[in-house]
Amino acid sequence: MSRLLYENSISYKGYLIIPFVFATIDNHDIYSYKLLSEIAHKNQFHKVENPAKIFGGSLENLIEIAKEHIDQHSDFVSHRDIFKFRYVYRNNLIIVFREAGKYFYDHYSPDSLNNIAAPKLFSSEYECLRWIKQGMDGLHTRQN
Repeated sequence: MSRLLYENSISYKGYLIIPFVFATIDNHDIYSYKLLSEIAHKNQFHKVENPAKIFGGSLENLIEIAKEHIDQHSDFVSHRDIFKFRYVYRNNLIIVFREAGKYFYDHYSPDSLNNIAAPKLFSSEYECLRWIKQGMDGLHTRQN
């Protein structure tokens, strides 16, 4: 699997559709996807890879396949968009949440949907993002 293409992710009805290049055939990319669910482990499609079992020849085609599968098979639909405040930094996905006036985040690496965020609360979205950026920049500096 190539890295997850977080920059091409789409929020849809309580899910985050995250494409990736599954294979390349004759210089043409074949796309697949993974899902995150707003209600996490309580949902059958949380962190599932390509539950439709159909691949796409373009990102647009793949997103339509994923949406259709969610429409037909999901037992959960949300009209909120908890994935609205998502950012991609150094190919990592950062999702910022606000609850009771405090901010926290989920952090996913380029190749895995395992949340690696530190359990920390912040007083603003800016403070949260600044702390994440400093940590990732420091890690990047140490690895070079």
